[in-house]
Amino acid sequence: MNYQLNDFAFDLRASVAPANHLWVCSGYSTVAPIAGTVTGVSGLFSPPFGAQDMEVLLDLMADGHRISDTGNKGKGDCGLLYSGAEWRPDRIERTGTYHYFVEERLISLSVRSSLVPLADRAGFVLTVRVINRTDRSIELDILPRVTPGRPGIQSLNDWDFGHPSMGAEVHEVEAGIWENDDVRVTFLQEAREPALIVPGQEAVYRLAILLTKAQESVCLDENLTACERRAYEVWEDRIQRYCGSIPKLTSDIPGLEDYYRRSLVSGLICLWEHPEFAMQPFPVVAGMEGAGICCYPWDTGGYAARMLGLMLGSNKVIELAHMMARSGIERHSRFAPSGLGKDVPYSYSLWSFFNLVCCNVTQYGEGLELYDLMRNLLLHDEERLPAWGELLDYGKQHNLLEMRSAAHEHVVSSPNAERAWCYDRLADMAERLGHAECETWRDKASRIRAAIRDHLWDPENGWFLCMYPNGHVERVYTIQAFDTLRMGVCNADMTKALLTHLNDGAFLGPYGVSSISAEDTLHYELNDPDWSGGGSYTGESPTLALTLWEQGQPALAWDVLKRLFWMGKHLPYFPQEHYSDRPAVPSHKRGNIIAGLTGTEALVFGMAGIKPKLDGTLEICPQPPHEGSVSISGYRYRDQQIDVHMKPDHCTIVRNGEPVYSGVPCAFSLPKDSR
Repeated sequence: MNYQLNDFAFDLRASVAPANHLWVCSGYSTVAPIAGTVTGVSGLFSPPFGAQDMEVLLDLMADGHRISDTGNKGKGDCGLLYSGAEWRPDRIERTGTYHYFVEERLISLSVRSSLVPLADRAGFVLTVRVINRTDRSIELDILPRVTPGRPGIQSLNDWDFGHPSMGAEVHEVEAGIWENDDVRVTFLQEAREPALIVPGQEAVYRLAILLTKAQESVCLDENLTACERRAYEVWEDRIQRYCGSIPKLTSDIPGLEDYYRRSLVSGLICLWEHPEFAMQPFPVVAGMEGAGICCYPWDTGGYAARMLGLMLGSNKVIELAHMMARSGIERHSRFAPSGLGKDVPYSYSLWSFFNLVCCNVTQYGEGLELYDLMRNLLLHDEERLPAWGELLDYGKQHNLLEMRSAAHEHVVSSPNAERAWCYDRLADMAERLGHAECETWRDKASRIRAAIRDHLWDPENGWFLCMYPNGHVERVYTIQAFDTLRMGVCNADMTKALLTHLNDGAFLGPYGVSSISAEDTLHYELNDPDWSGGGSYTGESPTLALTLWEQGQPALAWDVLKRLFWMGKHLPYFPQEHYSDRPAVPSHKRGNIIAGLTGTEALVFGMAGIKPKLDGTLEICPQPPHEGSVSISGYRYRDQQIDVHMKPDHCTIVRNGEPVYSGVPCAFSLPKDSR
């Protein structure tokens, strides 16, 4: 059942990702190709180093004729012509062709390149392979052109959502070495004289860029070939470590397998392993293009905590929880690679922390010792925030959804609903530990839910209100309102009313879900799909599908999820946000996001209905779509391996290779002592 690197290969001819979103990351360094070129490279980041405007271009010299590789889109002799590429987690492979008469003599060359970010140092290796396709020998050489740019060093305390600051101009120290007061840029090339290449022969060239501190020489214990091989081996090892417990999905439904794999790899590429980071792996929010190399609790704990927990394992999840608490999750929205807390408190951090820990407790039976910490965090919010009866005022948009209109602010249904959920989870843990205060927490959760229903629900419009301290009231049709369904706030009438808003042309678009309903003319706009309409944050659509499966609405859940299948076909990994009315991605936002992992979360724990319980039992309630077959195989729970095979109106549940149920889908429980 193990995954391999090739399972995540993606033909970039199918990509609709903006050119600035295409990078490849080792978990230590990240680097980008120049769009439309076969060998060009632009941009290199490896905290604490940043070389945003570093550039390498390559010319070929064939029989004295210069063949440039610039992505020239003109006519005639345009130089090397880009003909395709494949993205893999460890590298980007590109191909190109040159087939042109020069002074009545045909020069015909096939060119392939491999761009590989290094896995243990700040740098990359570029390998170029050239095949002579003519019927005569050709004298061949390469002419690299390096622009070192303005490289800089930024403390690990200061890496955040944005790019690090660029450094000063560099000066050339010696051939192939440039530096400023902070950084040295070293260009390496495996020695090779101009060669006579016979027909059909391949010439191989390797070169590298490495970043070190100023006056620090590059010291390689191996040649560039070995460095490239090492990067491959590290990624193979990463996939075995992080995917060993991830179930595989197989299906005859077009697009579903692609979507699952691309969702999974979206999480994998966000795990950085740098010895100076606060923990290894360090789950970052984005980071492929050098921005977003920070840990954001709402992503790591809020969107796909179960799937991330399967990747990391229990010990690492608990280490992550301790890091968040130590770094001040109650005071900050995110954490730098050093672990330093950044920015203001964020209203969804508490729920995200609880979800991360509670998922670990149910999955692995470990983490109950965090009870006192969780209790203190929950009570801290009660003291920190203004109260409005049983409800809390969460402040303005920099503490909430960051919309661009007056809307989802102050006293709102979510995250007050998440707060009630947190009290219930605290009660579950207290009960498990034998603490008498469990009933106090359940009573508090009940009062919060009642207050939401009594004060924030608008039965006439079937939606929630937002209350401002000055008495102003807003009704914003935000996707966030559907989270109240998961938190136990809604009665049957409220649930029915909320679901009536999930319509095409309102919340639903042909390619996903809009964060704001298009029917909400006060707040809907098209310049910020993230939270203001026309699309959504990448974790939101699959979370909505998961919520609908949890609510026993499989047809609606499937209808929501399958609108996203274009992403599996046309994106190598999932971006921060995407449009819902067309298969497109905003180029000005982050190119990847760890919340992309939510698609796998929805399918394993929603469609397959796998639900680990606090007492060690496992509930499984499959809800297959009314088309095709789907299998989720290799889910590991304690001492068991579970497979769920689904087709319309039928499921088979297999434990440790033996069928334990086959028939009409229904809730089925496996006791903890089922061996």
